[in-house]
Amino acid sequence: MTAPVFDRAFEPHYGTSIRLSPGIRRVVARNPSAFTFHGTGTYIVGEGTVAVIDPGPDDPAHLKSLMAALDGETVSAILITHTHRDHSPLAGPLKDLTDAPTYGFGPHAAGEDVEEGGDRDFVPDQVLTDGDRVSGPDWTLEAVHTPGHTSNHLCFAFAEEDALFSGDHVMGWSTSIVSPPDGDMAAYIASLRKLLTRSEDLYYPTHGNPISDAKRHVESFIAHRRDREIQILTCIARRIDRVADMVPAMYRDVPEHLHPAAARSVLAHLIHMTSEGRILCDTPEPTLRSRYSLRPERTGLQI
Repeated sequence: MTAPVFDRAFEPHYGTSIRLSPGIRRVVARNPSAFTFHGTGTYIVGEGTVAVIDPGPDDPAHLKSLMAALDGETVSAILITHTHRDHSPLAGPLKDLTDAPTYGFGPHAAGEDVEEGGDRDFVPDQVLTDGDRVSGPDWTLEAVHTPGHTSNHLCFAFAEEDALFSGDHVMGWSTSIVSPPDGDMAAYIASLRKLLTRSEDLYYPTHGNPISDAKRHVESFIAHRRDREIQILTCIARRIDRVADMVPAMYRDVPEHLHPAAARSVLAHLIHMTSEGRILCDTPEPTLRSRYSLRPERTGLQI
């Protein structure tokens, strides 16, 4: 199986503003978990009049650290990549202190919570769609709609440095969980391919280190998803035909407490493969409890 090369050598420097480039600083929240790695990295873009990307969880200590990093500066925009609780809840308290408007694709969609759960309270002051721009004196950020991990996921292209804030869509320490119904595997793969058409080759994910040679990393993610589909087809051919039985076979190297999240990603693959007519299920719609079978004339991979 093709495995992406992951970078897990990360020092969070909690509560401290770390300069990553001429126009980018980062403050990491102390909210480590199996899904957030060492914590949420909040980005400050520009100097003097700045943008803040992904303020993070509703954590007073992180807010205090952010305000210390922003001392003497004006926040003109608060941008949200997506509405999980490790990304967007601090937008409200930060707005209260800075009077800066919030920007995002839209509120959290309905669906089952995984990872850190959905922030159902966040509604952006300004809705961004693909290609919209927010700018300051020395920075321009373009919204790049990348549904898949969530339907409202945005990346932000930083024009002045030809870099991309990739949120949870592309991370260097792990692949993304795609959990239906809000998570969509077909959309996720299309969003990965979309990034390959762009110029940026340096990504700043919200968790973990920056990713250099990012397009090669994206290509490895696409290959990884192709390999997962091969595993699913192999399972079904061996009459391992339910998600609950596929997950232990496919994720032998993953701790069992993460298997429920893995099951959601397997379901996302099954929905994708069923919608394209490549496999069959015994229920009107694919579910975790459905049984799956091969369609002999259409078992080929089409990622």
